[in-house]
Amino acid sequence: MEKLQTGDLVRYTNGGTALTGTYITQRDGMAVVKLDSGYNIGTSPEKIEFIGRPAPQPPAGAGVVVQNRDLPELAIISTGGTIASRVDYRTGAVMSQFSASDILRAIPELGDIARYRDRQVASILSENMLPPLWQELARAVYDEIRHGVAGVIVTHGTDTMAYSAAAVRFMLKTPVPVVFVGSQRSADRPSSDNAMNALCSAAVATGDLGEVAVVMHATTNDDRCAVHRATRVRKMHTSRRDAFQSIGMAPLGYVDYPSLSVTLSDEAVRRGTEEPELRDALEERCALIQFYPGMPSGILDAFEGCAGLVISGTGLGHVATAWVPKLRELIEDGTTVVMTSQCLHGRVCDRVYNTGRDLLAAGVIEGVDMLPEAALVKLMWVLGNEPDPERVGVLMQTDLTGEIRRRSV
Repeated sequence: MEKLQTGDLVRYTNGGTALTGTYITQRDGMAVVKLDSGYNIGTSPEKIEFIGRPAPQPPAGAGVVVQNRDLPELAIISTGGTIASRVDYRTGAVMSQFSASDILRAIPELGDIARYRDRQVASILSENMLPPLWQELARAVYDEIRHGVAGVIVTHGTDTMAYSAAAVRFMLKTPVPVVFVGSQRSADRPSSDNAMNALCSAAVATGDLGEVAVVMHATTNDDRCAVHRATRVRKMHTSRRDAFQSIGMAPLGYVDYPSLSVTLSDEAVRRGTEEPELRDALEERCALIQFYPGMPSGILDAFEGCAGLVISGTGLGHVATAWVPKLRELIEDGTTVVMTSQCLHGRVCDRVYNTGRDLLAAGVIEGVDMLPEAALVKLMWVLGNEPDPERVGVLMQTDLTGEIRRRSV
């Protein structure tokens, strides 16, 4: 029998059933095979046979895909993630489909929607995202808008996509759609959401939206994607395809699949409403912490010297009474402290209980109904652009990009 190599095409036979797939490796006496269905199995090496070796895959960027010049032009800005990637089983590496040609080869239906420019800001796992990269991303999006594209698609890992989308929204006013999109499951899995999410994001990017949004699966089925406001969206599940949800509001709209028909709500900002503007200063010396029962106030010592601190407090926005003196010291030393709630739904109100009143007296700013992560990014932006401490407090309680709702439902 031919000695198997990673990437070889093989046939797996069990009883009267024969299935084909790709040989990956052998471990602990068992062969690992990725079946054509996308699922991996472990089996006795005696149950698989060599069929052949596939033709080498072209390297990323190889060749040019002809694009329809009559279609609107979109920019695809890549930061990493698995939205359009491929797995080379001979090396075990996940290869980023960065160029427009690579992406169109992976998802050719995109070519029926628009033509594409490509730009890479980063190639990282989203947990490695940093505020300076948010700034680079906002500048790249602004440059593409000034170039005249009809819309911008940002491919991003899902874990911190909500932070990045909110950061870009605070730094950027846009007359065209800026759509963040990712994928919960990689392209080699049978349940991958990468192609559908990409197609829906392109439909939104050529549509009537005029703000920054996140477009991801709306249900566990392949029937539609939701359009979420960048400053009101949160990843609410580790692995479900409909992990992203709008918090405190309905989605801005939906994209039916496979028709790719886009329906926007009355609340969505429309294309052309804003003039392009970039204000990309950020104060990085900010932090976000979540309070828990018994959490010692001494933890706050680690944040001495921070320009800003967002606390995800309990209920209406509380921490232990023992924290109040230490928070007062931080604020007197120049740290802006904003209180949000772990509840996510509802509003902070520190006027109901004594603890809340003490926090207000100490100088803590109520975060209204902002999501904790949106409040963090906003605080970075406000402190980076407003030198007046009194104005900082006013801006933090002012709705700038739809991050604060007029009422909670």
